[in-house]
Amino acid sequence: MPNFGDLLMKGAKTVLDQQLNKRQNPNSASGGGGQNQYGGSSYDQANYNQQNSQQNNMSGFGGGYPQQDGYSGGGGYPQQNPYGYPSQQPPSGTYPAQGGQNSSYAGQNSPYPPSGGFPNQPYPPQSSAYPGQNQGGYPQIGLGGYQEMPSSGGYPSGGAGYNPNIGQPSQSMPSYPAAPTYPSMGSGFNSSGSFHQPPMHPMGTGGGAMFGNPSIRPIGSNANADAETLRKAMKGLGCDNAKVISVLCARTNMQRQEIARAFKVMYGKDLIQELKSELRGDFEDLIIALMTPPAQYDAQQLHRAMAGIGTKESVLIEIMTSRTNAQIFEIRNVYRAMYRSDLEKDLISETSGWFKRLLVSMCAGGRDENNFTDPLRANQDARKLYAAGERRLGTDEACFNSILAAQNYAQLRLVFDEYQKVSNHSIEQAIDAEFSGDIRDGMMALCTVIRNRGAYFAKLLHDSMKGLGTRDNDLIRLVVTRSEIDLGDVRNEFQRLYKTPLENMIKGDCSGSYKDGLIALVHGNQGAQHF
Repeated sequence: MPNFGDLLMKGAKTVLDQQLNKRQNPNSASGGGGQNQYGGSSYDQANYNQQNSQQNNMSGFGGGYPQQDGYSGGGGYPQQNPYGYPSQQPPSGTYPAQGGQNSSYAGQNSPYPPSGGFPNQPYPPQSSAYPGQNQGGYPQIGLGGYQEMPSSGGYPSGGAGYNPNIGQPSQSMPSYPAAPTYPSMGSGFNSSGSFHQPPMHPMGTGGGAMFGNPSIRPIGSNANADAETLRKAMKGLGCDNAKVISVLCARTNMQRQEIARAFKVMYGKDLIQELKSELRGDFEDLIIALMTPPAQYDAQQLHRAMAGIGTKESVLIEIMTSRTNAQIFEIRNVYRAMYRSDLEKDLISETSGWFKRLLVSMCAGGRDENNFTDPLRANQDARKLYAAGERRLGTDEACFNSILAAQNYAQLRLVFDEYQKVSNHSIEQAIDAEFSGDIRDGMMALCTVIRNRGAYFAKLLHDSMKGLGTRDNDLIRLVVTRSEIDLGDVRNEFQRLYKTPLENMIKGDCSGSYKDGLIALVHGNQGAQHF
């Protein structure tokens, strides 16, 4: 049995050892008891360092816990880390450094990004857009969205011509591309008050413009002086038609628009209304046609041909098969603005069959208008046409339409030459044998325009005056619309085909001021000073 005194001595020794150990190492744990200065369980320094390192790696920061609003004041984590780690609140206006970059953040070199971190850059703006875009986020595109048509091949510039956008409702059918800027035939005043004359395209080259030899060219003139001359011609009783002819039949359409503007500025009256009140009959129709911008005039003629009962197919064929792509696009725009209707839809409603398809192809304005030719392809296309027509029972109209309505004129002339070699007769003979009715007339007109545009219009002029009576509307339209494009060529072709001058036939069928105005346009203004 142990001695009581020995037990007492051992207990006292144990207590003294514990007290001595406390004094030597006050932060060490003893028996798993003690508490640190924050009221929690005491840890030895090694254990704390290991746990703190694990917490830092898990938090994603270089060290310590981030200062958070809920723990900045009272209990919990102090504002300043007692172990010397700085506050982890990111700087104002920037995101913490992105992971994968050995970037320094808040004094720490951390290879890990903060949770949900962004690159070290300013905060994005409130409403952002893709680079180069508007606020809506979509790339900015040109108004209308359509590609501009090539500027070559359009009507001579119309100056103050019809504006297809005036009065157009905002919620309407999808519009065609805005009318392109067409090349000026030099037919107007420039900023210095004079005129310029760009080089003309030779007729029949197959190019985009396909201008020939016009009879009316821009000449040196003064709009105010011309307006004054017209005012004097219409002043008082009656009208001096000779003065009207000397001015309006010797100017381009753009010059006439400038004269109309000057007349309104000088006298406060509309020139066209004054002319209508002073002139009568066919001469009035001729002068008003001269005062109308070309695209507007063509649109009026097309609408007139389709209005009422029946359709005048010859007018549709003449205009749709002889205008360039740029002219077709302008006609469509003006037609829509004037009549609140789509030209293509009206053509479809007034025609049928393959004739309708041909007109729709022409209305699309998609013909190739360059000068490039491919003899091998021409031979292949000629054989296709031969196989689609004469070598089979029936006719493959689609083959003829796809070739004649799409390729450029120079290439089609090669096709026609190759067809002659393949079949031993012309393409016109094949069309005459394989087609009938309006589609035959349309195809034949197209072939004639492709071969020789001047000869095509010479024949139309002859047809308008031959026989009993004169088709005055056709005669006026043909003379007026070709005067600034190729009426000089048409006059030469007329002489070649019918062995008589065009002027002589006009004199035999027309009379008075009407006759004089037509002859003035055919003769042209070659004697005047051109620019």
